[in-house]
Amino acid sequence: MNNFIDLRSDTVTKPSAAMRKAMFDAEVGDDVFKEDPTVNALEEYTAELLGKEAALFVSSGVMGNQISLNVLTNPRDEVICERDCHIFNYESGSPAALSGLQLMPLEGKNGVLTPEQIEPFIRPESAYYMPRTKLIEVENTHNRAGGTIHPIENIKALHELAKKYKLNILGPNCLGFIVPGIKLNASFAGGMPESGNIAFVSQSGALAVALMDKAKEENLGFSNIISVGNQMQLGEIELLEYLGEDKETKVIGMYLEGIKDGTKFLEKAKEVSIKKPIVILKAGKTEKSQQAISSHTGALAGSDEIIDVAFESAGIIRADDLDNFFDLLKLISFTDVPKNNEVAVITNAGGAGVLATDAFKGKKIILAEFDEKTKAELKKNLPNESSVQNPIDLLGDAKEDRYENILNILNNKKAGSTICLLTPQEQTPVEKISETIIKAKKINNIPMIAVFIGGGKTRKAIAYLEKNNIPNFSNPENAVRALDQYYKWDIFRKNKNKITEQKLSSERAMQVAKIITNAQNKKRRALLFPEAADVMRRYGINCVESYEILAGIQDVPEIKNYPVVLKVDSDKVLHKSDKQALILNIENKEALNVAIKKLQENFPNEQLLVQEQLLIKASQGGQTEIILGIKKDEIFGPIIVYGLGGIYTEVFKMVDFLISPMDIIELKKSIIGGKIGFLFNGVRGQAAYDIDEFAKIILGLMDFALENSEVKEFDINPIFIYNYGRKACAVDVKIIF
Repeated sequence: MNNFIDLRSDTVTKPSAAMRKAMFDAEVGDDVFKEDPTVNALEEYTAELLGKEAALFVSSGVMGNQISLNVLTNPRDEVICERDCHIFNYESGSPAALSGLQLMPLEGKNGVLTPEQIEPFIRPESAYYMPRTKLIEVENTHNRAGGTIHPIENIKALHELAKKYKLNILGPNCLGFIVPGIKLNASFAGGMPESGNIAFVSQSGALAVALMDKAKEENLGFSNIISVGNQMQLGEIELLEYLGEDKETKVIGMYLEGIKDGTKFLEKAKEVSIKKPIVILKAGKTEKSQQAISSHTGALAGSDEIIDVAFESAGIIRADDLDNFFDLLKLISFTDVPKNNEVAVITNAGGAGVLATDAFKGKKIILAEFDEKTKAELKKNLPNESSVQNPIDLLGDAKEDRYENILNILNNKKAGSTICLLTPQEQTPVEKISETIIKAKKINNIPMIAVFIGGGKTRKAIAYLEKNNIPNFSNPENAVRALDQYYKWDIFRKNKNKITEQKLSSERAMQVAKIITNAQNKKRRALLFPEAADVMRRYGINCVESYEILAGIQDVPEIKNYPVVLKVDSDKVLHKSDKQALILNIENKEALNVAIKKLQENFPNEQLLVQEQLLIKASQGGQTEIILGIKKDEIFGPIIVYGLGGIYTEVFKMVDFLISPMDIIELKKSIIGGKIGFLFNGVRGQAAYDIDEFAKIILGLMDFALENSEVKEFDINPIFIYNYGRKACAVDVKIIF
């Protein structure tokens, strides 16, 4: 995809409007130069330019002609081409090859250009060989819901050709790609976006076209615009790798519906996120939208809550919606990251200031606290009625001089960024104030953000601000949200200076595999509790002591500590409370004997289990039931689930998700910031639970998940944790295979 070459020449005769129209309207076999006086110069030029070093295969219809026109003539009427690129872009109908700007027919089988017809152009020993091929772009060759457009065998054969001749394939079912910096438009989207530092990758060609149109209004410029389609070969992982190294790209924006290989995607995203921000608008937040994605591309959307956790673990900024996506791209494109989490806000409208204050709730960034010296300086330059608290209220009659004075005072103060709010009141010189903000930005060494709230009265000033790389937002909430997301990415980048590696034990995995194999040989689909406890001890997870009672045996074991619990231990009875396969509060040997007879009558062929009932006195301290589990996600693999446990787990749903690998430091931060973090901070006078012990349990569970891929389902519900030094203890472990 790299090595683009700009081969424009001012000495070359440009195609006339008539010829460009003829190209667009041409059918297979047409000679578009017949009536055009520029034909000789153009044929001569393209023969030299294309020769046997580049070929463009396009569809025979209007779409193919549009691609031809885009590649060879940009909006400035300059003739260009990419020498190291073959583009095969075909759809239903007889495809054609563009050679010397003449559309030449290539007859396909049943109207389809086959890989066999393409191979002569990429096989070195062929007379038709086009050397230095780098990229193939394929259009509409995939199976799609509702019918087959082209045989899937063509895709497989083309993929084999790509591997054989070391080609890169973009598509199928893609819009194409655009590189504005060299004015290359290898797509069927019209026009040429402005050159800039945003790379946009989209799984929807239509959305890419819409984004380009909106980008003109937002003054956004692009380094690359790439539509990936159905990703036969080149997908989001390969493009992340390429764009991560691209010097022209400051921020990578992606619209994704599905992710093919979640584990590899996160690994690559972590590497790239340390260098530059990745902003992703991920569709599929609801069950219906996930179904729509499946029918659109055949991709798995994935659980939205797990997507959030996965993206956060890789330092990806997830856009909440399309507006937030544009806001983030603009902010990152125009500004550097905030110097710190403190923000100064100035406004000429009290109401706008109040909205800005509300927007900081729950954010990492905060309103800066000014010291007394700064407040005194502010008071000297403001009317008595003004507020020198943050936000600073300049009042409705503020002109450019008041903005200038306050911005100069804030220069080199503690705030890491500044937000300038403005409402266009009757006496407000909007454009002069925008000039003042631009001037202040050149002096101040911190990000400067504008929120000019209005319509026609602010339009010209906003355009002027954004041409000078000061992003404007439509309201304070959007500005604060985007700034907070940008700041949190910077925290990730600074803290994630090395990729965490998880050390696994093949010997331990083999030991567990033997235990599982032994159970499978006995026709069981789950481990019994003693077996599961043996497995858990290998991963540092303590389980309660238990006594087995085999089917048909009524001897009561000698128990030291009462009360005890009696339960059925069987792979056929996994949810014991639901099946009444559990008896609590057994106080003595006689009561235990009665309980054994009762369960053996109800479950005659099943093994029973006696466990100490873990009760504590209130004077001892706190005891809390926790659930631990592993969810096998279709995209990201094993996901650790933890939260409040017991019989009300599914009612309260106070659970969080984790994706390995994590080191103990980042794991503890995640736990403290999660739904049950209050347990480890201490609450209502209670002592804090042991965060170090709990984090080690989670790390052990992460190792178990990665070492034992044959395990289909897993949970511990509950494991008891304590806040007075007693060791955590699991009382029910399900390992299903």
